[in-house]
Parts: sequence; C-alpha cells; structure tokens
Amino acid sequence: MTSPKLSIVHTEASLGWGGQELRILGESKGLMERGHEVRLLCPPQSRIFAEAPAWGLPVVALPIGEKKLRGLAALRAWFRKNRCDVISTHSSTDSWLSALSMLLLGRPYPIVRTRHISAPISTDFLTRWLYTRATSHIVTAGVALRKELIERNGFPAARIDSVPTGIDTERFRAGDRNAARKALGLPTGQPLVGIVATLRSWKGHLYLIEAFAGLPKTVRLVIVGDGPMRPQLEARVDKLGLRERTLFAGNQADVVPWLQALDIFALPSYANEGVPQALVQAMLTRLPCVTTNVGSIAEVATDGRTALVVPPRNVTGLRYALNRLLDDGMLREQLAETARTHCAANFSRERMLDRMEDIYRQAAHR
Repeated sequence: MTSPKLSIVHTEASLGWGGQELRILGESKGLMERGHEVRLLCPPQSRIFAEAPAWGLPVVALPIGEKKLRGLAALRAWFRKNRCDVISTHSSTDSWLSALSMLLLGRPYPIVRTRHISAPISTDFLTRWLYTRATSHIVTAGVALRKELIERNGFPAARIDSVPTGIDTERFRAGDRNAARKALGLPTGQPLVGIVATLRSWKGHLYLIEAFAGLPKTVRLVIVGDGPMRPQLEARVDKLGLRERTLFAGNQADVVPWLQALDIFALPSYANEGVPQALVQAMLTRLPCVTTNVGSIAEVATDGRTALVVPPRNVTGLRYALNRLLDDGMLREQLAETARTHCAANFSRERMLDRMEDIYRQAAHR
C-alpha cells in the first residue's frame, strides 16, 4: 500500500549561499520526486529564492529575513490561507517567526527544526521553549551536533535525530583527471590541491593558503566557491607571491569536474561544521582528503583511514599532511578507496530522503 503524500513547507531566512541552502533544495527535489508536495518560503532578496525555480521547487517571497513583526504577520497570514502537514525550519529567524505564527494560530501544523551547523545554542528559557515546546522534532546534520543538544542543552534525546546531507553517489564519482583538466583549462602536468567551499572565515581558507605557500612550487591551488572572505584571501595570496600558482574559480553550478580534476582535497574548517557536503562529495570522487576534527567531520574523516586529520588553525600540521599526500601515492589511493566506500554506504541521497520522509511523516501524525 502506497503511503499518502505529505505537504511540506520549508522556511529559510538566510540570504547567504552554501551547504544549508543546497541541502534544502536537494532534499526538496528528492521528496517531490517521491510524490510529495513541497514549497519554500523565503525573503525575495535571498539567493535561494533565485535558485529554487531551477530545482523545480515552488517558492513564495515573504519578508522573513529579520525578526520583525512584519515577517511574523506575513507568515501568520500565509499559513491562515495555506494548509500543510509539516513545517521545516532552518535558520534562527525563520524558526522563531514560524514558532510564533503557529502559537498565534493555535499550533495547527508541527515544526521540524533542522540544525545545520555546530555553533552552540543558548540555554535560556525562551530558546528552550523554541526547541522543545514549539518544535515537534529536531534534526541535526551530524551525530556530534545531536550529542551537543542532548548533553549541553538537555533536550529530549527521543525527539532529536541526526540526518547528514545525502549525496548522489552516481553523480559524484572518479573521472578522467586529465580530461577534466583540459575541459576546465587547468594544467595537466602539475599536482592540484583544491577546496570547494563558500569563502567564509571558518572554512579555513587562510590557513590553507599559508600551508600552500610552503609546498613545492610545482603544486597549484584551486579555490572553488565565492563569499565574503574573497578580498582577504586574494590579498593574502598576493602578499605571499602565490598569484601565478592560485586559481580563484568562483561559484560553479557543477563542481563534479572540478573535483575530478584535483589530486588532493583540503577542508581545514575550524568551526560551525556539521558533516560538510563538499567533503563527502570529494570522498565519493575518490580524492584523498585533509581536514580537521570539527563539528561532525569525524563521522566521515578518520585519521589515517578515510582522511588525514589535522588540528584546526594549524598551518604546520596542514602543510605536513599535504606534503605527505603529495609524496605518497599508495597512501593517496588507500585513503581515497576507503573514504569512497564509507561515504557510499552511509551518506547517500536515498538514505537521507528515507530518513527525512519518515521524520516528516511521524511529525505530521504525532
């Protein structure tokens, strides 16, 4: 017997662009393909509002980018006219506005709150109300984030699930490295170290650039992504005399060929991580990786087994690990194969969709 379809409404107040927004779009597309009705409410000036139509996701512009009465009134009015089975919130602002709008309407629809990052949550009374009384269920993007909410905040364990973002294991796989480089205009005879991440401070780009400065001059650095740190990163590259060896590729609609072109992937984050999508994507592409033990990264990166793990904000350790991989082809192959196997088994797109579908259905019928 086929289960009835769900009507799911996502809210997102963030104006930025990164793994959180991509998770919303990817999850929504997958659940729509399974027959569910999914809609997104977000500010008209947000990047996700502009991107949603390309994913086939119906989107509604509402002024919910700030915690103001105008946004609360807009959400309340929208939910009075539009029914759903469950509301899925993602940032602090839209979570508060959604919770208050449901309170004003008599709580007609349950809220599932997803925590994408590992930043600590306040322990005050109002925040506890938001996460316990106002929210039906909490989803975290990693086990470490779930543990934090249980042990530090004292939230009920039975109402929190860890569901990391799932990646399409067929799309992200190894390809012809030289062919990818030729297609992208990258050098074919030199080692390429790369990172794919929004250019935010906590992703550790500055530490990677410092470490890269000490690598052999034949090595090139490829930085895929854009963001607020770009001027600082470019200035640091110029100060260290690395401009000829560094490529700022900007945002790329399809990162697969960029990953397939690399020899080594680095993600030296020092804060705010769940299970980073880019790290899983790199591992599925059979890239040897260097990363840190921040947030829930340890769920994918085991030192010496699926990656080389270095202390955060440690240029010396990062440089040593990169040099070690550059010098040891057998280690690169071993890490790449083990990481691909681990991620394919535990971080697939279908696994994420199965779990989120079940959580939304339970919340809707609770």
